[in-house]
Amino acid sequence: MIWQDDCTALLAGFAEGRTTPVAVAETLSARIEALEPKLNAYSALSDTLLEEAEASTRRWAAGAPNGPLDGVPLVIKDNLVSAGLPAAWGNAELARRVPTHDERPVAALRRAGALVVGKGNTPEFAVEGFTDNLTFGTTRNPFDPELTPGGSSGGVVSAIAAGLAAAGAGTDGGGSIRRPAGYTGLYGLKPGIGHVPRGGGLAQVLLDFEVVGPMARSLRDLRLLDAVMSGVPESVAEKRPARILCVEMFEGAPCDPVIRAEFADTVAALSSAGHQVELGAFPHDLSALNAVWSRIGEIGLASYFKRDPAVAGVAAPKYRDMAERGAQVSAMDFYAILDEVFALRQAARDLWGYDAILTPASAANPWPAAESHPPAIDGQAVGPRGHAVYTGWVNAAGLPALAFPATVGSGLPIGMQIVGRMGSERALMDIVEPVVAPFRWPDLAVTPG
Repeated sequence: MIWQDDCTALLAGFAEGRTTPVAVAETLSARIEALEPKLNAYSALSDTLLEEAEASTRRWAAGAPNGPLDGVPLVIKDNLVSAGLPAAWGNAELARRVPTHDERPVAALRRAGALVVGKGNTPEFAVEGFTDNLTFGTTRNPFDPELTPGGSSGGVVSAIAAGLAAAGAGTDGGGSIRRPAGYTGLYGLKPGIGHVPRGGGLAQVLLDFEVVGPMARSLRDLRLLDAVMSGVPESVAEKRPARILCVEMFEGAPCDPVIRAEFADTVAALSSAGHQVELGAFPHDLSALNAVWSRIGEIGLASYFKRDPAVAGVAAPKYRDMAERGAQVSAMDFYAILDEVFALRQAARDLWGYDAILTPASAANPWPAAESHPPAIDGQAVGPRGHAVYTGWVNAAGLPALAFPATVGSGLPIGMQIVGRMGSERALMDIVEPVVAPFRWPDLAVTPG
């Protein structure tokens, strides 16, 4: 069935005449109609998808596709600006505004011929690890609709994992690509700062931590999307064994035993693939950065709300409270936060002598969909970012990281994270390629086709 094909298989089908972008668009539209009421993955759907698919079909018939993604249907996170659809960011005021341009990563995808199916739902302002907002409601996990797909890219991963889009693009400011990808059995790339050029988008409320990256059901698709979004063509590089530090747990932070078991299996698989793996503790003290992490978003929201009071006026009360706290932070306190960020970046410059660092993608499996976070992990009480301990430091350091599915064969998917030095996005894919698990479809009712 063509809705199960990844981007690479769809493109082969278009080139060989076995299917067309129109057939794919019609099939996905039928699936969306059937499954969207259960999942609520989309906050907006394109009303020009079929028209654009018809144009793509004509180009393929003429042997003149626009680019390497011509006719491939993608879901775009609803905090990325895409012409003709709101970049609502979970906010009622922004949902009324329809931009007429694409921001740079979306423009790159369109130039390559990609079709935008719609916008993936996100928590308001994309600063939480689940996907729910007052404007569009709660997004659910295709593997268990009672549970969250995570956040803030929850709508994107829900759509991809359910076969409502072939792949997608989202943002990651503290793990918002990697953890949701892990919760839904997908691959997700958080590029290093600058790898995917940005511009023409919404305000960034998480300093320069937030980057744009792809999510997909296959590693080959992730390579293809990364090449398009970054503008750096895929190349053949010599593959060599990597020295990998494997960090199972961070000091004082619990992790679900099921995830730890999968982590151990992943370490063993990497070792069997010829890599030099070393079990150890994380080599930097993150306590000072963790203590001020929440202030970063609070300061960013305070600044944004001052510039756009109409958005602030309809924001959920908890975000207005966040902005009020952020407005009280002094310039000296803000500089102290930057000092911690710069100290981490300097310390992590050569990744402490390793080629990569392996951790779980999340410390907890998905929890009830409308709740912001699990209150406890492995019997230990945790706060709002207890599940997110493995990911935020990577954003602060500015490094690339890849989330990939572990080998779990039943139950909920579990994701792993591998982090590399600046510029190692492709090398990370090479490292994990021999050990990744194939995508496993959720047990959802499907429509014919």
